[in-house]
Amino acid sequence: MTRYSIDPDRRELIAAWGTGEGDLATRVASLPAGAETSVLLRLARALSNLSDAAWRTYTHPASAAASQESGSEGWRREEERKSFDEVPGAIARPNLPRDGMLDVSYSPLVESAHRAGRALHALDDQKLTDAVLAETATELAAVEIAELGDLTGRARQAVLLSREGASPVQVAAADRLLEQNPFGPAALLTEIDPTAAAVAAAHWLAAAAEVTAEATGHSPTTVLLEADDIEALPHETPTLVLQLLKSGVSPYDAVTGLVRHALHVADGLLPDPTGLRKHLEDLDDALTEHTGPDTDPEDTGLRLTPLDPKRPAPDLLEDLLAGIHGCRLLNEEYDELDDEDDLDDENRDDAEHAGQPHDRSRSHFAQLVREAAAAHRDRLI
Repeated sequence: MTRYSIDPDRRELIAAWGTGEGDLATRVASLPAGAETSVLLRLARALSNLSDAAWRTYTHPASAAASQESGSEGWRREEERKSFDEVPGAIARPNLPRDGMLDVSYSPLVESAHRAGRALHALDDQKLTDAVLAETATELAAVEIAELGDLTGRARQAVLLSREGASPVQVAAADRLLEQNPFGPAALLTEIDPTAAAVAAAHWLAAAAEVTAEATGHSPTTVLLEADDIEALPHETPTLVLQLLKSGVSPYDAVTGLVRHALHVADGLLPDPTGLRKHLEDLDDALTEHTGPDTDPEDTGLRLTPLDPKRPAPDLLEDLLAGIHGCRLLNEEYDELDDEDDLDDENRDDAEHAGQPHDRSRSHFAQLVREAAAAHRDRLI
């Protein structure tokens, strides 16, 4: 989201947003001389809340809800998205108190626009109002183009967000980047929506696990546990994704399901009551062990979600790329053992003296992963 602030020395309204590589800022407008700071701060807060509400329609699209029937969560999300058209009017002609009463909108987006409009009404500066209207149009347009898979300009802030759905355009873009570099180029983290990037990364992790399983004799769902013995890895979540894919779940459903679950936890909701009951039954012994007034939650190892609920999609993407790295580590470990077995003592001493590597090169492993990913491309699309 874009955050708005007041520069009290320059008397300017400032907008700032993240890009994945750092934050950008722009001057929105000059502020009227003599205006009360409290009113200016109300304007900045209202605009920040407006941006937050607008981007929530991106991270929580109606299409990701279980139902779109009237009164359902999907219906509410769709109504909130439609309210974009009401924002300019709410800013220019806000609800004002009458006889001690004030009409308040049920829409967080529209109500934020009314609050910005009321602050502007108090400031009574048409140039500032015009600048704010232009700024909100820019912000809403950024959400709209992000929905289409275009993360350029102001829409680039979407690379920091976790979305319940994934744009096919962004998934395809992530897939192309991984085809160029199956280990995850930097652009995957700074130019692509992280949920979409994670969908593509799940597909490529499965390919890497298949190649490694064939080379090592381990199951694709256990290779990361083996790799963790070579180098400490966040293996739990990518292993869970591999298990989901093995059971027939698509990369899209596996990733968006995990992200949606974590977002619900972050919102204070109970995502899956039935699944939670089963999970608690499985953890009964652990719960008994860790239940008590002096129990530190950080010591139990028990989690409501395997992802960081503050940033679930970027967290998942990072873990999946770490999983691909782990597959390469294990693959190379077995290649080194095979190469050593093929050398007699004299040749081994000569090879060690010459410093000759005997593992498959990184590029060779990458090519094998590309071939495996291409062979199973149907699971991605």
